[in-house]
Amino acid sequence: MDRYERILSLHRTLKNARYPVTVAWLQDDLGCSRATVYRDLAFLRDALMAPITGDGEAGFRYDADEGERFELPGLWLSSGELHALLAAQQLLARSAGGVLSNALAPLQQRIENLLNAHSTGKEWPVERVRVIPHHSRRMDEQAFRFVSSAVLERRQLAFEYQARSTDQKTRRKVSPQRITHYRGNWYLDAWDHDREGLRSFSVDRITRARVLDEAARDINEDELDRHLASGYGIFSGEPRHWATIVFNPRAARWVADEHWHSQQQGRWLADGSYELKVPYSSSRELLMDVLHYGADATITEPQSLREQARALLALALSNYES
Repeated sequence: MDRYERILSLHRTLKNARYPVTVAWLQDDLGCSRATVYRDLAFLRDALMAPITGDGEAGFRYDADEGERFELPGLWLSSGELHALLAAQQLLARSAGGVLSNALAPLQQRIENLLNAHSTGKEWPVERVRVIPHHSRRMDEQAFRFVSSAVLERRQLAFEYQARSTDQKTRRKVSPQRITHYRGNWYLDAWDHDREGLRSFSVDRITRARVLDEAARDINEDELDRHLASGYGIFSGEPRHWATIVFNPRAARWVADEHWHSQQQGRWLADGSYELKVPYSSSRELLMDVLHYGADATITEPQSLREQARALLALALSNYES
């Protein structure tokens, strides 16, 4: 019986016990040593917050009042997953400018308790888990609060939006659908009532936001995925093209293990190069990612995307001509 099964069995035994259960009986029932029984009792009490009462002489049981209401958490995590969750907590706290820090503080303490329970008596060095922001942008804390509240409360949202592509400021009224953290920044996916379509907004470009009383219009999950998650990157719209990029053997060792898109297709070529195919609707982000590899990547299809890459490279080269 592994630890997960022992904890479940121990929980059922203590929950159903009308009288204290001795350690000797638990040893026999769980098929483990006396020390293991005490460790599992401590994990159940300290990490999972079980209302255990009693001692090693009289036996253990759940508190008569709290025991009836107590249930094990629905989600169990391994130590590695708990570390990942700690990293996510740091990411949320940093990217939200501290908005979620207070709300997540009890969760972080609970996670640390679980980590310590896995560590055979030693405290996990949680300060050694680091998340380094990359290309993250400054964001208005109040705007993020209003956006996230509207998403969770399923209410419409009004705000001013200054798009980077045009630098024009417009007034928007939307039904929020999802909030997405992507490449160090937050984006709002929403139904735009004035334009009657799905749009994605960079939260750091949102100002003067306010949550409205009207209920948000809910869009079917399949439609959201088709419009917002089927193309490459953060730009919305169903994919109209497939791009084929060939990476030379030097870059192939990295790219072959990378996740570019949920529908990507990749294969090794005879000379050690790697061919990657991805769907896209807007070429902007895809071109940025491909050009990041410089001479190690070549767009082979479609021809229109090759021409766009050629033009961008020529423009970049002109910046260095005397």
